[in-house]
Amino acid sequence: MSTRIDMIGVFTKDLSKMVTFYRDVLGFAIDWDENGPYAEFKNDGVRFSMYERSQLPGLLGQTPSFPDGLNGTFELAIDFPASADVDREFARITAAGARVVYPPRDEPWGMHSSMIMDPDGNLIELGSWNKGA
Repeated sequence: MSTRIDMIGVFTKDLSKMVTFYRDVLGFAIDWDENGPYAEFKNDGVRFSMYERSQLPGLLGQTPSFPDGLNGTFELAIDFPASADVDREFARITAAGARVVYPPRDEPWGMHSSMIMDPDGNLIELGSWNKGA
């Protein structure tokens, strides 16, 4: 038996604001009735969900801490077929309100990459290995 990641969950300060950003700005599909504390997006492969931070002490039996500002503890990466797709989506997404970490650039390891952050300060990489059309 091999180990497989089933779900990525993001713990958020404001579930409604985050769902709106991931749905309306990034384009993730979701059926959500706007009742918290949990929301799960439609995603091929690994499940992707969000849960309200305010509920965690009751769930965990202790109070966790969270970074403030730019969260450098993890990233979510979105892969596009080609560099031009990264450039186009970066422009669209930042025009829609995403905060820029760095604009599209060619990395020494061969990827065309950019970074934005979501409303909670989580890093999102928009990149391409140029494997598509």
